[in-house]
This record gives sequence, structure tokens and C-alpha cells, in this order.
Amino acid sequence: MSNLNIVPLKDWGFDFKRPVIISGPCSCETEEQMTETAQRLADKGIDVLRAGIWKPRTRPGMFEGIGKEGLSWLVNAGKMIGKPTTVEVATGQHVQEALEAGVDILWIGARTTVNPFSVQEVADALRGVDIPVLVKNPINPDLQLWLGSMERLNAVGITRLGAIHRGFSSYEKSKYRNKPMWELPVEMRRLYPQMPIIVDPSHICGSRELIPSVSQKALDLDFDGLMIESHRDPDNAWSDAAQQVTPERLGEIISSLIVRQSHLDNYAENKLEALRAQIDRIDNYMLEIMSERMDIARKIGEFKRDNGITILQTNRWDEIIQDRIKKAAKKELTEDFVKDMMEAIHQESIRHQTKIMNNILAE
Repeated sequence: MSNLNIVPLKDWGFDFKRPVIISGPCSCETEEQMTETAQRLADKGIDVLRAGIWKPRTRPGMFEGIGKEGLSWLVNAGKMIGKPTTVEVATGQHVQEALEAGVDILWIGARTTVNPFSVQEVADALRGVDIPVLVKNPINPDLQLWLGSMERLNAVGITRLGAIHRGFSSYEKSKYRNKPMWELPVEMRRLYPQMPIIVDPSHICGSRELIPSVSQKALDLDFDGLMIESHRDPDNAWSDAAQQVTPERLGEIISSLIVRQSHLDNYAENKLEALRAQIDRIDNYMLEIMSERMDIARKIGEFKRDNGITILQTNRWDEIIQDRIKKAAKKELTEDFVKDMMEAIHQESIRHQTKIMNNILAE
């Protein structure tokens, strides 16, 4: 693991209180739209005003952002309500224009993070510049690629670094636009406890109805803030209309959030330690059971080897999955969890059986 030099959020030079709320329209469309949205957001508890100026779109012909002209609209709107501003940059030219306009914080989008060449171009443009930079996770669930972007920025002197978790693309059907896969930002937090992590419910959800629950989940996991898109007229937004909320709705969402404490008093600590001890005992028991299961898998592997049977038996595997899902539902375990767990066990069984097969072939 690299040793990133990261300045804690409290030392970024802004009057931030947790959770930090970043909000504004997905896209800056007109000066009037930017100004009105900012005015209506002014008293809703936001800390940073955002807007997309350059929009990387999936297909040509879609609205790709207003461009450089919108930077002054964003910066002026921020000054009007007394809030710092942030914008996405994807090229060295974007960086130069955003810095010249006086934008306070930059962020790198998921489509840029996935390409090390693009991140390096942005990093080179920032060499010697002292400005906070937030990095969205890459489209695909690759923690090393995410960290690699941080390392490139750190190498040119950017120390006010933060991560934005916006979920990950998946071919599997889901109620989310981008699957949260919370385990990745959690691992990021484990590796770098001092790194600010902002969650982007708008892009995770893709639907404004899901934003409150994902926002609360982010705070329950002790992340540092939220980036929620807000537009004066979401249904008629020029991009990502379904995932934006009105400033008034944003205020309601923020007001409804429960901010829990991460530090415990002695009573709570002792109570949790007792429960955690139970978890530890169960985990140890589970490991013993898994070891026994793999002993049986190896015996099955020996039988298959001696009788010329292939390792993978798809009919048997399908029966196992359906049976375990049905039983797990009665125990309030989700289908996704059971599938993931059984798939991991199955792969480990295949690994043991393959080793047995390979050993006999090598003799």
C-alpha cells in the first residue's frame, strides 16, 4: 500500500461541519438557472455549490455541458450565497479554465478516473497548485485504480485529497443506477482513515426517490458528507433529470438525516464489546465449519479424479443455489447475500478440487 499524504478535512481551510453537503445542478444550463438554484439552496444547509460545466456523455448528440462560459455563472452564484464552488474537470484545459475562473474545489469524474492517462494529464496541470481535489471512484469496482488516481495527484503536491463514492456500473439488474458496493469505500476508509469520503447518492440511485435512504446509509457508515444534485426544475433538467431534487426537497432530506456518534462512552463500549465477542465466537465456528466443508470437497475431488468425472456439475450447483436461497429467505437473509456467499464457497471448493486434479496429472 502506498503512503498517501492526506490533509484531514478539518484542515482544508473551509468552515465545514460533518456531514459536508455539496449540492447544485447536474449541469449548469443558463445563468438564470444557476443563480435561481443557488438562491433557493442558500438556506438549505449546503456547504459547497456544485455544477457540471463539461459533461462526458455516453453518446454524441446529448447535452455535453455549457462549457467555459458557465464557470463564471457558477463562481458568481457561489459568491452570491457565500459558498465555495466545485466543478468536474477531465482535461488539463478544464483545470486551467476552472482555476482562472476561481473555482474553489475540483473533482475528477468516474469516466476520467478509469483512465490513468487522463488522470495524469489532470495531475500535470495541477502541479504546484494548492487546491482541494475530490476523486470519484472509477466506473468499475477497482480499488487499486481509485487509489492510483490519488497517488498521481499526491505526487504533484495535492494533499487536500478526498474520495467521492458514486457506485459502480453493473450488467446485473438492480434498483440502483450504480450499485453501491459499500465494501469498497469501507475498505478505502480502513486503509486511509484520514481521507474524507463523500457519498454521491444521486448517481448511486439514479432516482430521486431512493436518495434519502442511501444518504442515511452513508452517514450510518460514518462517511464525511454527501453530494446531492439539486435543480430549480428537475423534471426539465437538461441532464439526469430523474436523479435531481428541488432545493426545497433537498432541505427536507437534510433535515431528516440522523447523524450518529462515532465515539462511544464507557457503557456503550462495554455493551458493544460483549456483543462483538459473540460475533467473534460465531466467526471462529464458521471457519471451523468451512474447513470441514472443504475436507468433504477434497474427498469429492478425489472421487471425481479417480472416476474421470469433471469438477463442475452445473445441475448440482443450480440445485444448491435454489435450495439455499429458499431456506435463507425464511431466516431474513437476502438473495444477493446468499448468492455471493455460496459463490465464494463454490469457488473455494473448485480451487481445492482443481488442486487435487492437477496433482494427479503431474504425477
